[in-house]
Amino acid sequence: MADAGSRITVALVDDQPLFRAGLRMLIESQADMELSGEAGDGEQAVALASERRPDVMLMDLRMPVMDGVTATRKIVRHADAAGAEKPKIIALTIFNRDQAVVEAVQAGASGYLLKSAEPEFLLAAIRTVHSGYSVIAPGSVHSLFEHAARTGCASGPDLAILDVLSPRERDVFLLAAKGLSNGEMAESLFVSEATVKTHLRSVLDKLKLRTRLQLIAFAHERRLLGD
Repeated sequence: MADAGSRITVALVDDQPLFRAGLRMLIESQADMELSGEAGDGEQAVALASERRPDVMLMDLRMPVMDGVTATRKIVRHADAAGAEKPKIIALTIFNRDQAVVEAVQAGASGYLLKSAEPEFLLAAIRTVHSGYSVIAPGSVHSLFEHAARTGCASGPDLAILDVLSPRERDVFLLAAKGLSNGEMAESLFVSEATVKTHLRSVLDKLKLRTRLQLIAFAHERRLLGD
């Protein structure tokens, strides 16, 4: 049995009580997880994040009173303003190509899952984001962001925005934007994984991005990977 202090605290945000009940049972069945609280709309979610400070929040994107994208943005901003640790937010959607997912990632979500995801995949996702990594629904994340770019207003590559990066940082940016792992990037660039991690952290800092998932969205939005 996991020690109570080491458990991942998880908050559930969804306007459907029956769906929350299923997630509650799933979370409470895990020795390394603990339910932090529940909310039925985005406004309640913002209050819950401030009061309970959960490690991870499962956030439905379409809710009454305040949607999940707005709630995610407010939670991240409030934590930044207070200098507090931000919860890792996993956006939940029923659509594989959902513009709201892109907006949630831009707002600071650590990833997204379909609400039809298998229970074991959802549990693995919670553990993954808690460890500091991003998660995505099965399938191609690039198709989601490519679709968003095609339906957006960007007219051509905005390469000048990469001028703040060194040549090697630009290499790392482009490889990470294509979805390569640290190991794959290290092999491609003939450097160590530690060097890749250092460059990637610098890239994220210079471009004011939080996660690799945001980096992928950033690249597609500005058509930096070509057509």
